[in-house]
Amino acid sequence: MMLRRPLAIQVARFAVVGVLSNVVLYAGYLALTWLGMPVTPAVTLLYALGALQTFILNKRWTFSCRASRRSTVVRYYVSYACGYALNLVTLEIGMNRLGFPHQHVQAVAIVAVAIFLFLLQRSWVFRGAEATLVHPTQ
Repeated sequence: MMLRRPLAIQVARFAVVGVLSNVVLYAGYLALTWLGMPVTPAVTLLYALGALQTFILNKRWTFSCRASRRSTVVRYYVSYACGYALNLVTLEIGMNRLGFPHQHVQAVAIVAVAIFLFLLQRSWVFRGAEATLVHPTQ
């Protein structure tokens, strides 16, 4: 019997992929900005790298989507473009309007964008993805 993977398992797997990815990318962000790269280009570069590295893991492992790559890749990158816009708006408001340090604002943006991306990927990008229920450690 084919059933949609339970929400709790999807959330846990999305979190694992996201935490591992974002730890590395946030360290890269801090390094690039410390070396003098402006905030927006640093976010842009690392955001693109994050989108590339998480597609396959989220498609196969998190959401167990077996649909063709072509049918999901465009929606996946549209969702990441929306997340990127949310990230930039968060930086604009937090840094330029509220005066918080960019390092703190970006840390908050990572969490906000992750929640946004999970909801969008679950409801739109990988909608209808079906998988047999498996043990969460598999």
